[in-house]
Amino acid sequence: MPFHVYVLRSRTGRRYIGQTENLQRRLREHNEGRNHATKHDTQWKLLYAESYQTRRDAMKRERWLKSGAGRDWLRKNIAGWSPPQAE
Repeated sequence: MPFHVYVLRSRTGRRYIGQTENLQRRLREHNEGRNHATKHDTQWKLLYAESYQTRRDAMKRERWLKSGAGRDWLRKNIAGWSPPQAE
């Protein structure tokens, strides 16, 4: 069974990066307030996901996405990661 690394964004613009074996269940848990880090926000939407064969690989990618280089990559490559820039 594959493991997933995912990026969420809340209605208020907060972002969350995580990994799971069951992406649909995990998104439901976030939206039901059953995750400590995301329980204070609402309406989490999936922005991006990747699949890996092992949890180890998924955790390695999650760690990288949470790093400065990973956040830069998300900002450049994933629509909705950063707020729109004012002109």
